[in-house]
Formats: sequence, structure tokens, C-alpha cells
Amino acid sequence: MALSKQFLKVRPVCKVRFSLTPEECGDAAAVFLVGDFNGWDPEKTPMRRMKNGKFTADLELVPGESYQFRYLTDDGRWLNDAAADAYEFCEFAQAENCILQV
Repeated sequence: MALSKQFLKVRPVCKVRFSLTPEECGDAAAVFLVGDFNGWDPEKTPMRRMKNGKFTADLELVPGESYQFRYLTDDGRWLNDAAADAYEFCEFAQAENCILQV
């Protein structure tokens, strides 16, 4: 799991790349990025599968904000990102969400 942040000079956004290795995804054929930035809708941000088996997604987010997120595999498993800036317990899900601070 990895997160990379790139603050753009020409626009007030931060380009964030979310990525998962094949080992982290197991046998998943598809992985979805879900969180505050897409209303927790798994349909809105499917991750791309690369030739090496890694799944990635790029988002442009507002600097100075915090976002909660998780990964959802097509077999129904929820995954957290070990590279998250923090974690927060979610009563609704009864699990910890990842926190991304941009």
C-alpha cells in the first residue's frame, strides 16, 4: 500500500496516487477506492489494474483538508492503507477508516 502526494503549482490542488500491490489484493479482480471524496460510493472510483498486477487510482484533492477512505475488493473485503496519515474508528462500519491529510 502506498500513497503519494504531489502539490501542483499551477492549480490549488494536490494530486494523490493510491496504490495496492497484488499481494495486498489477493485474488481480487477489481478494487474500488471509497471515501469522503466520492460519497463512499464504490461505483465512482474503480482502481486501474496495471500490467504488474498493482491497482492504482489518482485523485485531485483540496489542500488543507482531511479525507477518510478505504479500499473495497470485488469479493467484499475492506482494506486499509498502511501508509495512511492516521486512522479513525467509524461507528457505522465498526472498523477503522484511513485518514488522508492533504
